[in-house]
Amino acid sequence: MSNAANPLISDPIALRAMLAEERAENERLRQIIKELQRHRFGRRAESLPVDQLLLGLEEAEQIEAEGLAGEEAADPVKHADRVRKRRANRGSLPAHLPRVEQIIDIQDKTCRCCRGELHVMGEDVSERLDIVPAQFRVIVTRRPKYACRACEEVVVQAPAPARLVEGGIPTEATVAHVLVSKYADHLPLYRQAQIYGRQGVNLDRSTLADWVGKAAFLLRPVHERLFERLKASTKLFADETTAPVLDPGRGRTKTGQLFAYARDERPWGGADPPGVAYLYAPDRKAEQPIRHLRGFAGVLQVDGYAGYKALAGRNAVSLAFCWSHARRKFYELAEAGPAPIASEALARIAELYRIEGDIRGRSAEERRDARQTRSRPIIEALEPWLRAKLLLVSQKSKLAEAIRYALSRWAGLSRFLDDGRVEIDSNVVERAIKPIALNRKNALFAGSDGGAEHWAVIASLVETCKLNAVDPQYYLADVIARIVADHPQSQLDDLLPWAYAATQLKAVA
Repeated sequence: MSNAANPLISDPIALRAMLAEERAENERLRQIIKELQRHRFGRRAESLPVDQLLLGLEEAEQIEAEGLAGEEAADPVKHADRVRKRRANRGSLPAHLPRVEQIIDIQDKTCRCCRGELHVMGEDVSERLDIVPAQFRVIVTRRPKYACRACEEVVVQAPAPARLVEGGIPTEATVAHVLVSKYADHLPLYRQAQIYGRQGVNLDRSTLADWVGKAAFLLRPVHERLFERLKASTKLFADETTAPVLDPGRGRTKTGQLFAYARDERPWGGADPPGVAYLYAPDRKAEQPIRHLRGFAGVLQVDGYAGYKALAGRNAVSLAFCWSHARRKFYELAEAGPAPIASEALARIAELYRIEGDIRGRSAEERRDARQTRSRPIIEALEPWLRAKLLLVSQKSKLAEAIRYALSRWAGLSRFLDDGRVEIDSNVVERAIKPIALNRKNALFAGSDGGAEHWAVIASLVETCKLNAVDPQYYLADVIARIVADHPQSQLDDLLPWAYAATQLKAVA
């Protein structure tokens, strides 16, 4: 902008330089505005979220089914043909489900011709899937008392079994159901109370909260052991997400953090089972992951959060960074409009992901060899290309920010080349964070720091069950019952979710 105190600039070279600078600044501001618009009005993910896509498919499939039902009602031939196809394609129902037999028989078992007695020559059997809505039942425990007629003071009775809630009404399975509904199905306690009320069981939300608190206290040693086992690994993923917590003193919520530490060796056939542990912290300072991972030595795969850099500087930890995060910054630019440099960067990164798709499931040694042969040339060409492009763009632009983000983390982004155990991105832990976000959306906030810690304890066990294909209802009910019955603290490994994978399969069989 001109100033009355200063003469107007008339030098063409200076004017062109000023124009170029203003254009670069305007372009940067336009990109910021588009980014804010996408954040406020658009999708947050790079592609259509899976949940939203499934909702759209559900609607389309419902409309198609309605149309087919109309066709079948009007055309008996089509009806018979589709019934035949359904019978051929539906498969068999799981053998472990209980069967309730219904016999549909004829009334008159005499022959219409000679009036002789008919005999059974065979039968048609069909199976349909039936659902009995969740039902409450009452477990009545009787403990007879015995006395000696000769010795009046002698009274013998079996001891009462230990309970999670002494003097309370829930069984371990009931408490497990509340936990799974809250932390796996994302149903807040007040909604659960409403559901139970429809069946005539009036349970106050505060009563359910009491059960959850007692269960979380009981399960805390299992959670601690789970995290110890994860920290004993040489390769972990880490991420964090916000955990709004009610702050009664100020009458509003404060922002805590749930740190997630995950292990998943399945992509390269590792021996250790997958798992994830969440730890609550009141803030996001670097001291939190440093405290959590004290004693861990190995590769930690993370996003670009600076707190992990401090961890690597003070411990025997090397950082592997996430190409998905680096790619996202280029994607946002390419999505906003024509962006040749960002589009070219995306194409080169896409080639890295194609290679990863080819080698997924191979051993760590095979993955490393393939990356050395196929991925290393791409990485080695990409770095000087990015540095050259950085010199051609305004240093204030979003593109320059995206390039600097990648270049400043290049060693960590390249670490996957030399270690077949390292993934190209940290999507494993990103997926582990999503259930926390869903619960946060439905529950809005934790009632206290203690409530957030309960959240971390139970969510860790539930999500680790999912990773190991273990039913969390079955798992939690059994673990609670075993701990209440005084399970030895020295045998906590027997209570970790992956220890239940084989036993549950046997039980189903």
